[in-house]
Amino acid sequence: MSDLGVYAGLFAIAFAAATVLPMQSEAALAGLLLSNSYSPAALIAVASIGNVLGSVVNWLLGRGIDRFRDRKWFPASHAQLDRAASWYHRYGRWTLLLSWAPIIGDPLTVVAGVLREPLPSFLVLVTIAKTMRYMVVFMLAEGWQLT
Repeated sequence: MSDLGVYAGLFAIAFAAATVLPMQSEAALAGLLLSNSYSPAALIAVASIGNVLGSVVNWLLGRGIDRFRDRKWFPASHAQLDRAASWYHRYGRWTLLLSWAPIIGDPLTVVAGVLREPLPSFLVLVTIAKTMRYMVVFMLAEGWQLT
């Protein structure tokens, strides 16, 4: 597979992992890092950009949630949205630093849209969270290679 195809595939997996599809972008990134065939910095950047843009889709869905909330494909259940809204009301925009976390991360990005979090602050906090997660994957992959 060409380098462009590898990076495009990683981007697509990371993007989908932040939206409605249950994907494991961390596993894809770790596999590519362990192959030692690609630039770790480029891999982390592509995965981070894809995952952040996927979260922007959630934010946009949150902006129009009333129309889509009951659709089968919607990325969060009513219970998940209520739990995320509770966290968001309690701790504010800083909860977006948990946007990397399984189960609660994606609903938090939807709730940020629902509660009209400004896009610039949303992007800053989500980018920090998602990039740090991929940096941890990189460090773990490096550790596996050293042993």
